[in-house]
Amino acid sequence: MLSASDTIHRLGGVARGAHLLTLGFDRRHLSASVARGEIRRVRPGVFSTNTLSGEVHTAITHGGALTCVSALRLKGVWTLSESEAVHVWMGPGRHARAHERCRCVNHYQQGRPPLGTASLVTALLHFRQCESDEAFFAAFESAWRKGLLSRAQRNQVRAGLPRGARWLVDLARPDADSGLESLLRLRLHILGVRLERQVTIFGVGRVDFVVDGRLIIEADGKENHDGPSKRHKDLVRDAAASALGYETLHFDYAQIIYDWATVQRSILAALQRTAQRA
Repeated sequence: MLSASDTIHRLGGVARGAHLLTLGFDRRHLSASVARGEIRRVRPGVFSTNTLSGEVHTAITHGGALTCVSALRLKGVWTLSESEAVHVWMGPGRHARAHERCRCVNHYQQGRPPLGTASLVTALLHFRQCESDEAFFAAFESAWRKGLLSRAQRNQVRAGLPRGARWLVDLARPDADSGLESLLRLRLHILGVRLERQVTIFGVGRVDFVVDGRLIIEADGKENHDGPSKRHKDLVRDAAASALGYETLHFDYAQIIYDWATVQRSILAALQRTAQRA
């Protein structure tokens, strides 16, 4: 006998009842599978496996497809966003379905939402409209770094942006180790500061950025610099860099995200010092 659960799983975890009927399932079979707890009825005419992501389930219940920051997080993309709501692509002129504890954010952009989750290209474009240029830039670089964006997809994202924002894709690179690095590089680019990125210095190792051949800037993500042993490693590297004539600046997440003015002043002052020494 055909397994509704296995079939829906092969279809991506969610399927319309009309499609399942064409595959040999009748309504009685589907209802029985729901009653036995083998599958779930997400909304009338739509069924899912029991392992479907809770946010995808919510988006379908709401009447659209998961998108924007919600879809990006589901794919493991770094996002500069504090939104905890489920973002749902409704499409133009569509109305949300009432459901329990709804805190969804509606996206009414053009196009027809798929059943489930928006494509990564679409989610990135929605994210820029919902958040900001720099949030989009960091997410785009993160997705590229993770190997989630092909050349064709990157071109699709660029084509989907307003002409005045396409430079963000042109500036992007696939070697950012964290979203903090992406934000720092973008903000300094706007100030006219050019950075060498992911530079290997003999006796020091690889550093995040080098400016003017004398200033090292490190964006210290929590995962790479927390703890006494990692802090000791940073101090050893800084001492080795100093012996070679470098000055090193470290900035953590809170500084880059919440106190950028201080970070900017610190970097510009350090550049003045290195220029005077030169």
